[in-house]
Amino acid sequence: MENTMSSVSVMKDDLSEEKHVENPPTPDRVYDQKETKAILRKVDWHLLPMLTLLYILSFIDRSNIGNAKIAGLNEDLKLTGSQYNIALTVFFVPYALLEIPSNMVLKVMRPSVWIGIMMLTWGAVMTLMGIVKDFSGLAGARAALGAAEAGFFPAATYLLTTWYRRTELQTRMAVFFSAASMSGAFSGLLAFALQKMDGIGKLAGWRWIFVIEGLATVVVGITCFFLLPDGPEKAKFLAPEERRFLCERLAHDAGTKAGKVGLKDKFHWPTIRDVFIDWKMWAAVIVYWGNTISLYGFTYTAPSVILGLGYSATNAQLLTIPIYILGVIGTPLVAYFADKHATRWPFIAGPYCISAIGFLGLLSIPHPALPGLTYAFLFCIPVGVYPPLIGLVAWVGNNLAPSWKRAVGMAFLIMMGNLGGVIGSNIYLEQQRPHFWLGFGFGLGISVAAVVFTIVLKFEYERLNRVKEALGTEEEILTRYSEDELLQMGDKSPLFRYIV
Repeated sequence: MENTMSSVSVMKDDLSEEKHVENPPTPDRVYDQKETKAILRKVDWHLLPMLTLLYILSFIDRSNIGNAKIAGLNEDLKLTGSQYNIALTVFFVPYALLEIPSNMVLKVMRPSVWIGIMMLTWGAVMTLMGIVKDFSGLAGARAALGAAEAGFFPAATYLLTTWYRRTELQTRMAVFFSAASMSGAFSGLLAFALQKMDGIGKLAGWRWIFVIEGLATVVVGITCFFLLPDGPEKAKFLAPEERRFLCERLAHDAGTKAGKVGLKDKFHWPTIRDVFIDWKMWAAVIVYWGNTISLYGFTYTAPSVILGLGYSATNAQLLTIPIYILGVIGTPLVAYFADKHATRWPFIAGPYCISAIGFLGLLSIPHPALPGLTYAFLFCIPVGVYPPLIGLVAWVGNNLAPSWKRAVGMAFLIMMGNLGGVIGSNIYLEQQRPHFWLGFGFGLGISVAAVVFTIVLKFEYERLNRVKEALGTEEEILTRYSEDELLQMGDKSPLFRYIV
């Protein structure tokens, strides 16, 4: 792969067309592997810590209602029947529906500005959630939170594709996505501390959870405008020749075997339409549901499951922390090997097998008997569902081109995938406590389905690569099509090879 670094002059005409590129001089030498790694480390340190912090806040703000529940939210708001589940569900409707429009805005706006606006908005909503008086106020605030947070994850993942090559992507995604596991642990610890503020300012402890965490998001959102890098073209922390080098190595990602994949292609509806009618995208959605149906239901319910093991509400908050640590460790570890071997499918299917074992164990235990074994099986869920999600998003991003199709396709995947949160929010029923037959059973079924469809996609991508190989050599292809035609074809280009 590193031999593609010598292609440092081909993109001169393409880059000069972009108004915002500062026309850095073409490098007068080839960057070797050591120098390339040094440049990428510089990018890593300027981009990944900020994205990690943003995702921690995003995940905490959407899931802290589970901590607030056992701190007294249901009783204070007099929630009855399925009202709590409805409050969970209404988050996901705008959250899913607004992801594609958000990424389309991202394509015409600086990422630091758009992400900063989103953070300020959801931070304000989160803060105001601390003063809701009844179910309607809670449901309205949750819906507004979903609308405000909708664009963050697809924006963050797309932003990474503008900095890194395909086989460098999953490891970087995993670094910031492991924040989801970290936030699960941190959320429990933070809730443990904040509910101790019960009575201060005449506010209940669960209200302080919302207020303090919302204000923290507002503060970080302000810094986003100044600290989040937008893209390599104008990155001030890079020398001009380093900016040029990063742009060109990305445009020629994987050499001619991948075909040319530009970042500044124009909107082309037939290309975008392919996203919605491609069965492979819908198969990927089912794989995504293996995460969202399992994860959201589990995140909202894990404190209640532990509470049912006989622990106090305070200790239940603390006991959620270790469960997520394995997810923090497992996500970047799995991603490292996926990028190292330039493959995706086994690192998606494998972890889902672990989550299936966890759900099978939880489904089989005669609750509330064997509390220790129940707690042990809970550990299988984060380690089984966190790593595959980032692998899947990287896989789909790897195999979509040009950039407009990738931006819309990744947003479509995340949009449809997050509708699984609607299901996950409604399968852990209070009347089934502590057995949660429906929730654990659904988790088992969707984990198995995710494994099956991952294998189906693996065989299909291999088949498509064989078809392209049969179309002729690179030289023969280049005599039939112009560079612009190959760019417009995107992932359908005879020179593009799907990552399996």
